[in-house]
Amino acid sequence: MAQMGRPRTFDREQAIEQAMHLFWEHGYESTSLSQLKASIGGGISAPSFYAAFGSKEALFQEAVQRYLDTFAQVTECLWDPTLRPRAAIELALRRSAKMQCDCDHPKGCMVALGVMSAPTVQNAQVTEKLTASRARTRAGFIACVERGLHDQELRTDTDARALAAVFDSFLLGVSTLARDGVTHRVFDAAITQVMRVWDVYATAQMPS
Repeated sequence: MAQMGRPRTFDREQAIEQAMHLFWEHGYESTSLSQLKASIGGGISAPSFYAAFGSKEALFQEAVQRYLDTFAQVTECLWDPTLRPRAAIELALRRSAKMQCDCDHPKGCMVALGVMSAPTVQNAQVTEKLTASRARTRAGFIACVERGLHDQELRTDTDARALAAVFDSFLLGVSTLARDGVTHRVFDAAITQVMRVWDVYATAQMPS
């Protein structure tokens, strides 16, 4: 007679989702193993946790990948060649601000807040994926500005990296402000204002 295996007391996909929310809210170092175990299926033993996920760091990497595959997609429009560069930047800012203020999950952006998740040099490799995602978004802003220059939507004296940094730094700041309770309505109005920086450098005749 075959032995009955121990039934799983949690849904693995749901556990990753719950872990993602914890790491998003508290960061890597401040999220304890006891918090993770308590959130998974009403709590599992340490041996069961390690059997399922390997380690806290391994679970964090799965949670990060889940975030990158879902919530972080709000800025992928920066790489959409069918959008005019100004429109792509504005859409990325508005989508991200809306996502970061949503009440169905922790406020702010896990990618932006990840810079504080593992501040020690020893743990820097833990947040490599988040660092790479921030770099991709930064590159997306630069690519949009450079496309604006190439298409003659921006004056030739426009400093592409400096202008891109205006939008990148605004987006990174949204996370802290969202955590402090600034509302989506305020961010939406602020985006209208920050996009005027692009207009300062815009050429008089915009391509159709």
